[in-house]
Amino acid sequence: MKVSLTVNGSAIETEILPLLRLSGFLRDVLGLTGLKEGCCEGECGACTVLLDQKPVNSCLMLAFQAQGHEILTIEGLGKADITGLQQAFLDVGAVQCGYCTPGMVLAAEGLLRANPCPDEGEIRHGLAGNICRCTGFETIVQAVFSESAVRQGMGR
Repeated sequence: MKVSLTVNGSAIETEILPLLRLSGFLRDVLGLTGLKEGCCEGECGACTVLLDQKPVNSCLMLAFQAQGHEILTIEGLGKADITGLQQAFLDVGAVQCGYCTPGMVLAAEGLLRANPCPDEGEIRHGLAGNICRCTGFETIVQAVFSESAVRQGMGR
């Protein structure tokens, strides 16, 4: 089966197996290993990517379902340089082991694109599908608040 989509700004057209998960396509076929496969059931968020600007668990989608859509992975987010959101995660210590970080950053990026001025409840809700066992959510919420302030011209 042939699939055509855009990944990190590049047009991709290739043959795939019909039951290949989007996460497997991105990791195994395209070599984009920034996304992690934790639970493969949509519970942990480690495989989060942006599909047409919205966060999705790539383990819950088949690759052919991304036909005609635009996918952004962590590799594409910081393609040229580290983004402000990624820097905010580093500045407040929201990164420890790093396993959840790519999915968490993309979930936060999707949230900020949809709602540039979220309150704490909206941030927590936007990140609810992502699990972090190392940092807890306080520093992650701080990082999103920090980047939100910068995008509004009030920070850094």
